[in-house]
Amino acid sequence: MSMGKIVLSLGGNALVPSGGPGSAGSQWDIAKRSLEPVADLIAEGHLVVITHGNGPIVGNIWDRNRAAAAEIPPMPLDVCGADSQGGIGYMIQQVIGNVLAARRIGRSVVSLVTQVVVDSTDPAFAKPTKPIGRFLQRPVAERLQHEEGWRVMEDAGRGFRRVVPSPRPLEIVEWEAIRDLVDAGVVVVAVGGGGIPVVRRADGTLHGVEAVVDKDLASSLLARRLGAEGLVTVTAVPRVAIRFGKPDQKELDRMTVTEARGHLRAGEFPEGSMGPKILGAVEFLEAGGRWAVVTDPVSVREAIAGRRGTRLVPDAGARVRA
Repeated sequence: MSMGKIVLSLGGNALVPSGGPGSAGSQWDIAKRSLEPVADLIAEGHLVVITHGNGPIVGNIWDRNRAAAAEIPPMPLDVCGADSQGGIGYMIQQVIGNVLAARRIGRSVVSLVTQVVVDSTDPAFAKPTKPIGRFLQRPVAERLQHEEGWRVMEDAGRGFRRVVPSPRPLEIVEWEAIRDLVDAGVVVVAVGGGGIPVVRRADGTLHGVEAVVDKDLASSLLARRLGAEGLVTVTAVPRVAIRFGKPDQKELDRMTVTEARGHLRAGEFPEGSMGPKILGAVEFLEAGGRWAVVTDPVSVREAIAGRRGTRLVPDAGARVRA
């Protein structure tokens, strides 16, 4: 029995956590642990769409491209993003498929390479902020900035990294295909890494651009297009906190849209970490979504039931989808 559509967004470090070895074996092990609660939701009858970040993985692909550039022509960033969608999607669909098969649950799982339309005049193209690739020493970063035309910036005091634009997602090209698959009972993995950023030219054709779309905003857009009931954001912490890292840090069990917008304006949720997750949840709720939660992998089922995580809800009297 169907229990409503849920878009579940896995953080970019779901397969390669910060400081981990990043080997194929470790990625498979982490995927199995992280996705068990997702399989539980599917087994309970939820119609689930899984989205994911591509965090360090797209940077690794980019670095491999550059390392072999003398012998193999490197691919542009949009193709690297497509590569990451395929690799991560394959892992997710196989892990979920194996768990469902072991439980004798007849649900197909597919990964869909997804394009996301952005505006070529988005201000983000003039001000790149999204770090990709490995950390570099200053002399190397400055040389690449001069020779390759990169924008670089210091990141977390650990060195310099290339930064690329992160334009706002406007349209998910394949959303109708995703909808049709979900309505047919298929578990879909889509919008990986925020989707492959493309621009639509005057003649209607699509063309990839050198950028990385924020996966939380893209996941929110997909949830709105699908008319989903809920949006689940899986990240490294069990709950959202205000005054994070300070002596009076406070974890939040619940936020209304108005409260969340107030915290965003106050700078409680930085743009490079929790900000897009909260903004994506707020925009989903303002468009008629019923609920959104932010939590860690082990708390997903309990968070959906309202017993763990941080739950975001519409303001009293707001209109929600039936």
